[in-house]
Amino acid sequence: MSQPSTDFGEELRKRRLEAGLSLTALSGAVHYSKAQLSKVERGIKAPSRDLVRLCDAALGADGALTALVTQVAADTSDEPAPGRVDEEEWIMQLSPDGPNRFHPMGRREVMSAGAASLMTWRSDRTGPASPASAAGMLEASRSLFTHYRRLGQTVEPGLLLPVLIAQTHTLRELSAHTDTGTRRQLLALGSRYAEYVGWLVQETGDEHGALWWTQRAVDMAAAGGDQTLAGYALIRRALVTLYRDDAEQTIALARRAQNGTLPPRIRGLAAQREAQGHALAGDLRACLRALERARTLLEHQEDGSDEPVIGTMHLPDPVSMVTGWCLVDLGRPREASEELDRQLALVSQDAVRTQVRYGVRRALAYASAGEIDHACALTTTLLDGVTAVRSSTVTTDLQRLARVLARYADHPSVRRLGPRLGTLSHLFTP
Repeated sequence: MSQPSTDFGEELRKRRLEAGLSLTALSGAVHYSKAQLSKVERGIKAPSRDLVRLCDAALGADGALTALVTQVAADTSDEPAPGRVDEEEWIMQLSPDGPNRFHPMGRREVMSAGAASLMTWRSDRTGPASPASAAGMLEASRSLFTHYRRLGQTVEPGLLLPVLIAQTHTLRELSAHTDTGTRRQLLALGSRYAEYVGWLVQETGDEHGALWWTQRAVDMAAAGGDQTLAGYALIRRALVTLYRDDAEQTIALARRAQNGTLPPRIRGLAAQREAQGHALAGDLRACLRALERARTLLEHQEDGSDEPVIGTMHLPDPVSMVTGWCLVDLGRPREASEELDRQLALVSQDAVRTQVRYGVRRALAYASAGEIDHACALTTTLLDGVTAVRSSTVTTDLQRLARVLARYADHPSVRRLGPRLGTLSHLFTP
């Protein structure tokens, strides 16, 4: 929020007085200084999003104060268009001492650029692949996918993306040379690979690339006769808008993914995302309703498919963990920290990316509740993991945590943590 808001300041003062609270009392409730609150009320200083959420909750405004804050609409102009699975060439440039690059190119563009003269490995087959070779590739690729997802919990995305992209390409190409039944299975698994690539690309901070890969996943699934992944693609797009702090778009996309024709798991994950959108908007009741709907759907999901599970596989109780996440955005940090404490105790220590993602949010909850020593202690235990997984989305919360702790710059724990926290919070510029 770059501009002070007279309307917000006036409404904050009105609601504070109606609640019978002095500036000192409200300051103690939200852990912001009395001087800063006074400047916000007089329209001299713009409120941070965290302050808005905390005041909304402390004054029981039910999202009314949050609604006064202008939401920046998500820019969907860069959303990639759908395409056939065989319409383009995929080119990777792998460097031992620099960044690796991936380029999708139309086949005419490849020829005009002279890329066809590069070293190639091509199968000039005139008939279909043997059933044994296709089945062997399918079985091996399923097993590898599980290992890659586990490995993705402990290493940075850039180390995995080249091999995942290559595996996706292999499944896509092999599907063109097999019988119909095997083709569908290859494309279904390839779509899961492509969706996971999209998630890891988002973790590098590349939103456009993430959306491109998500669309490729939808295209591959549709080519294999599976239309349901398009529903999950809406949830993935809603994750992009969530990290843009766009509550309205997050809710709208998540609701579209709750179509009754979609499987219960996808609708349940969509309801969770909707809850996160309502939390951004400060709407507690709508958030809790969405979470309850998510729990019902996820508890009654049917899992008879051989394909890898869609969505996270590292949360024993995803709805409760997301509840803790939402309570932070709802300005209820004490309740959030208690719930996140319970849920993080259930997550495997091997799931480093998951531990870091929700651990940083737990530290943010404690810091927002004024428990600075504990917040710093929790953060310190996470920093090695932050370095290992290099996550753009985690960095977003880390930056938010750094801003909260900056209000306590003279606190001994903050001074000790500050230098390294400052370095890691600038790993990305989301």
